[in-house]
Amino acid sequence: MHGLDQRGWGRSVRKPGDRGHTGPTTQVLADMAAFITPHLPADPAADPPVFVMGHSMGGGQVLTLACHPDYQESVVRQVRGWLLESPFISFSPEEQPSAFKVFAGRLAGMLLPRHQLKHEIKPQHLSRDPEVRKSILEDELMHNTGTLEGLAGLLDRTAALAKGEVRPLEGGALRSLWVGHGTEDKTTWFEASRKYFEEFTGAVGDKEFKAYEGWYHQLHADGPDSEEFYKDVGDWILKRCEEEKAQAKPEERPESKL
Repeated sequence: MHGLDQRGWGRSVRKPGDRGHTGPTTQVLADMAAFITPHLPADPAADPPVFVMGHSMGGGQVLTLACHPDYQESVVRQVRGWLLESPFISFSPEEQPSAFKVFAGRLAGMLLPRHQLKHEIKPQHLSRDPEVRKSILEDELMHNTGTLEGLAGLLDRTAALAKGEVRPLEGGALRSLWVGHGTEDKTTWFEASRKYFEEFTGAVGDKEFKAYEGWYHQLHADGPDSEEFYKDVGDWILKRCEEEKAQAKPEERPESKL
């Protein structure tokens, strides 16, 4: 298992001025593709299949990559399955910015792209587990700092997803899609994920949507119930690994009798 420290976040930040500086969407997608590519199977018959998961903002980014025409052959076709955990397709009603703030954010992003701003997401909106909330407050890598350019890109990506302007391509390379979302998510919007899945993923033959009743944003860290999430994800991946193995196995032919 490998995890990406997105540009501007985590340990990719070398100095305070780098915080939140993800670059435009073209840079975000290129970074993800560059991270995934070395892990793609050189020999599909021998190497294990690759699955890509994105959470929250990363879920929206992963979905955008999987739908982008420029990456269908180089990346998407070689990924066995795509998983979205609480994807950022639209703001929740609790976090929805005003139309003026959206307009101002896009305009300012063009004028002062590297200008930093803080946006704190309340830990009590992320998990029902008190220990997880405490760990979020104590995590120095969760700096809650973005840039105007990053905000503008985020707003554009979510708007395109929510309207269905970005969706799996007919005849495209996206083979399998899993989406999981908590019904009480107060950070990204459950209803937006369900609507996207129901209305805009018709080009994907193998797909599944899982609603986690009463869960919050971090399905992977939402208390003891999270074991159910891990099992769901593991079972979904293993089933497709078994399918790949069965397809790669040469057919047994009966011995000819003279």
